[in-house]
Amino acid sequence: MTPKMAVDAMNPTEINRKRAERYIGAGLMDIYDKVMASERLSFEDGVRLYQTPDLSSVGYLANIVRERMHGDRTFYVRNQHINYTNICNKFCKFCSFYAKKGGHAPYEMDMAEVRRKLLAHIDVPITEVHMVGGIDPRLPYSYYLDLLHTVKEVRPDIHIKAFTMVELVEIQRQAKKPLEDVLRELMEAGLDSLPGGGIEILSERVHQELFDRKLDGEGWMDVARTAAKVGLTQYATMLYGHIETLEERAEHLVRIRALQDETRHFVTMTPLSFHPEGTELENIPHPTGYDDLRNIAVSRLMLDNFEHIKSFWIMNTPQITQLALWYGADDVDGTVQEYEITYKDGEQGNKSQSLTRKSMVKMIEEAGRTPIERDSHYREVPQITELESAQERTYIPIPVLA
Repeated sequence: MTPKMAVDAMNPTEINRKRAERYIGAGLMDIYDKVMASERLSFEDGVRLYQTPDLSSVGYLANIVRERMHGDRTFYVRNQHINYTNICNKFCKFCSFYAKKGGHAPYEMDMAEVRRKLLAHIDVPITEVHMVGGIDPRLPYSYYLDLLHTVKEVRPDIHIKAFTMVELVEIQRQAKKPLEDVLRELMEAGLDSLPGGGIEILSERVHQELFDRKLDGEGWMDVARTAAKVGLTQYATMLYGHIETLEERAEHLVRIRALQDETRHFVTMTPLSFHPEGTELENIPHPTGYDDLRNIAVSRLMLDNFEHIKSFWIMNTPQITQLALWYGADDVDGTVQEYEITYKDGEQGNKSQSLTRKSMVKMIEEAGRTPIERDSHYREVPQITELESAQERTYIPIPVLA
């Protein structure tokens, strides 16, 4: 039998498998078979995906899942970030945000300042406000309720995504009430969902080394369970590129996946690239684009019960985010307006980090994907271009990598 006759005798599944083997090599074909059968990958599979030197093979596998779930559709949101205080008593070694000697001046926003922040972008049809801050023990429980009320007064229809699990523990301490009661009161005041963050990576070793004053992994998951009980939508993250091992990354994904099996309240996973500038870990090299793409891809492959994987363009850069849309990501976050948790390399202190809607659309289209504006629940937002402000119509060019 000639080689052509042998190929002709194969069924389409066999032909596709042979083609895949040429792309990814024999060493990952068992994982390919699991992916094609929609079978759950194991912890050991996750470690192998992190360890294999061929990033393109991992991206190829992740893109199969991404396109099976979403095709070319890529989501973005018009949102605004507000960081209400940078005062924090946790002193995490990986953090450059909190006020410290020689760093950023401490601040606490009063409600007038929150209103000014919101009104500065009132002409933009934003659908989500994302609010997080430091752990400031001087802020009373009433402050957090006032914060939510103020946002809803200025933008009554806005979706408020606010407060990490760590912040919620502090809010409960100030309220002196059961967490479930506190969450219900926050929801009555306007809280709609919870962002990721707060645990960074589910490893007790890393917890003890980098952020031992914050709640540990089990405590973080207990808060997430209570939030799910009261019906709060949640988002998950993983901070990578500091002192964690590849095994700890895989374990984080497995534990988050198990928690999602239990609660079903997580919507999106966002792998977050660590920025060492201004932290106690400044000697650690910055994660590379290679790292960013791998973490996106492995997250997509491991988290079979997560509908969406996000590439946060501020931390990954717009260029890597464009590539990430072929490595498992189907979401690029949003317009942001201002952001001060991390900064662009060489631009410490520049809070103005934003892309207009037009720039978001162009970024996605240039990557060969179809842009879909969403709300916080991934419902498509109809495009009403006549409501766009002059700011939103202005294209902010994406700089070309050198």
